[in-house]
Amino acid sequence: MEYSAIIFDLDGVICHTDQYHFEAWKAIADKLNIPFDENINNRLRGVSRMESFNIILENYDGVMSEEEKIKFTTEKNNIYKNLLRNMSERDLSEEVKNTLDELKNRGIKLSIGSSSKNAKFILNQIGLGDFFDAISDGNNITNSKPDPEVFLKAAEYLKLPPEKCLVVEDAVAGLEAAIAGGMDSCAIGDAVSSRKATYNLKSFNNILDVAI
Repeated sequence: MEYSAIIFDLDGVICHTDQYHFEAWKAIADKLNIPFDENINNRLRGVSRMESFNIILENYDGVMSEEEKIKFTTEKNNIYKNLLRNMSERDLSEEVKNTLDELKNRGIKLSIGSSSKNAKFILNQIGLGDFFDAISDGNNITNSKPDPEVFLKAAEYLKLPPEKCLVVEDAVAGLEAAIAGGMDSCAIGDAVSSRKATYNLKSFNNILDVAI
């Protein structure tokens, strides 16, 4: 299949901010005396901020108002954004940068499709602020993955039909979103074992074998 564009999830695909998310959510969970560990954190991958907090609140001994939820998720994001300031171009691997450059040289449009509202900030930190042809993120969607909205918006921004776009994801929710949006997908990392993707990648540069 010949693809005109590739839509990349950001966290876990282009770069890794899992540890910063974990530290920020842990600070909030500790404040509320809620147990929080890596297993719970893994359930939050590819999920919106409020949905992530609702998962954490499954272990909360009490009832929380929407107003309080907004307060705590805002506090979490402020902690997270402060941690993100530690990111730099060192957080963009040579393999990822070289692969992206080669895809661009082949004339393939490149986009981000991320549920994060901090996607542009992160891209600036790692030196890719102006690199992508389109960015679809948590700021322009109503529904987070596995809803396909973030990927369909990316295709719309690229002025391409969904079937001409290939999605690259490390989370099962992202692969399900690609399927729901009528797009082929590449799984990388933990998502490979789900067997939901069109292609499974052993490493990031294997995309070059798919996007010919």
